[in-house]
Amino acid sequence: MRTHYFLLIGFIFVTTISFGQSEEETEIRRLEKHWTELLDRGDTTSLLRIWSENYVVNNPNGKIVTPKDIVALMKSGHKFPAVERIIERITFNRNIAIVMGKELQQPASMVADRDQWIPRRFTNVWIKSENGWQLAARQSSRQIVE
Repeated sequence: MRTHYFLLIGFIFVTTISFGQSEEETEIRRLEKHWTELLDRGDTTSLLRIWSENYVVNNPNGKIVTPKDIVALMKSGHKFPAVERIIERITFNRNIAIVMGKELQQPASMVADRDQWIPRRFTNVWIKSENGWQLAARQSSRQIVE
């Protein structure tokens, strides 16, 4: 019986190590969800804490924008459509995390039917500093569905 107990504990330990996410990956996944929620709520104060000082976005329209541009747009009353993000891969390189995947963006007409949402590909770059993980760059482009 004791042998079975130790085997079970060993199996759980190995499974957790093999298939579990690292603490950093878990944190990046949490931040990915959190900053999207802040954008949905229009919480520019909290977004400015998550975005690095030199945060830059290459948006789906091919325009490069900064936090100053985004905050001004939000303060003018613009509401960003909802986005459902599917992370496909997170790669770490020292203090940099690169997140890649696909997302569905609600069209400007704000239809709820997800079949009508716009498919896109994205890359988000996070940098770990003394302030923790901050979003440094983002690129998003419309996905061509064949």
